Amino acid sequence: MNVAIFTDTYPPEINGVATSSANLRATLLAHGHNVLVVATNVFGKDMTFEDGVLRIPGIEMKRLYGYRLTNFYYTPALKYIADFAPDIIHVQTDLGVGTFGQLVALRLHVGCIYTFHTMIEDYAYYVTKGHFDRFARHSVRAYFRKRTLFYDELIAPSDKIKDYLRSIGIDMTVSILPTGIDFSRFDVSKEDKKVTAELRKKFGISPSDTVILSLGRIAQEKSIDVLLRGYAAYLKKGEDRPTKFVITGLGPAVDDLKELSRDLGISDRVIFTGPCKPDETQNYYRLGNIFVSASLTETQGLTFMEAMAARLLVLARYDDNLVGTIKDGETGFFFFDEMDFEEKLRALMKIDPDKRKRIEENALETIDIYSLERFYHNVMEVYNRVRKKKW
Repeated sequence: MNVAIFTDTYPPEINGVATSSANLRATLLAHGHNVLVVATNVFGKDMTFEDGVLRIPGIEMKRLYGYRLTNFYYTPALKYIADFAPDIIHVQTDLGVGTFGQLVALRLHVGCIYTFHTMIEDYAYYVTKGHFDRFARHSVRAYFRKRTLFYDELIAPSDKIKDYLRSIGIDMTVSILPTGIDFSRFDVSKEDKKVTAELRKKFGISPSDTVILSLGRIAQEKSIDVLLRGYAAYLKKGEDRPTKFVITGLGPAVDDLKELSRDLGISDRVIFTGPCKPDETQNYYRLGNIFVSASLTETQGLTFMEAMAARLLVLARYDDNLVGTIKDGETGFFFFDEMDFEEKLRALMKIDPDKRKRIEENALETIDIYSLERFYHNVMEVYNRVRKKKW
């Protein structure tokens, strides 16, 4: 089968959609399918084609943390796509490249599927800056109700997203398909201890430090400020062992968080490593002992599962979307606010080794359903069903 994946973001960019798109491509190729990725060119202003990835130029939207908006219809790219002759077009993002994918599907008369990765209305503040927020959210919902009519089927990575789609009045077929992840590279048995030691030395992490890790895009909606305030409260009450808070990633909130850590008086304990390459994330997980997140905007939470695969204890802010992955006290832990974070973190510092091992093993069993192989078979069911609709 020839599958064309349309996405605004793709590696080396680091975010959940880029990772999901890359994983989808990898598993399709591994099973003998042909894949063309159509993505935004983040390297220049020209169209490029290399290693099955067609990159089209776009305009950087600085108010949207570096998002690049492409033309809704990019004629020079159409010849590449038509020559590829896709059987299925799978759209991963909206607006520029996503709209282009829809229009190409109509032009070539092929099935078109959309995976709803992002709760876009939660990001409206990047444009509205808090003004007319209710109107902005209403407009986003109306937009999606109309927009989804042009797709043959939808994919939701979680029950939360399907429930949201139903709540805003979308009643077309929605398949719940958690994104597949290649967990093998996070296996602790594959750790290069020399690389880990070099990273710890580079960032000033001593062998005795217990590392609290946050990894991912650094933006307002990730609520990393909640974690820093909770960590400051933990340090204020005294710690049982030396700790460092490591924040890996890049985004528009970096400077604000650095300033916050200084204001809280914990800047000597907080390490901003900057971004890491997508194929090196496993090395950064291996710096950590406890993975933390306060985000309430995750549609699936790929980083939680990657952290579990790397055998880190997960401490996450409670969100209905995570209930299937995190079972409090069994596969990970939930907290509700800054003070609760401080209390849960203190408890994790004292956790019994046997209990920790049991939680790690439970977590590994839980994330097995998110393997690439299971994801492949599930997504092929959708592809084959949509393809038959176009016969």
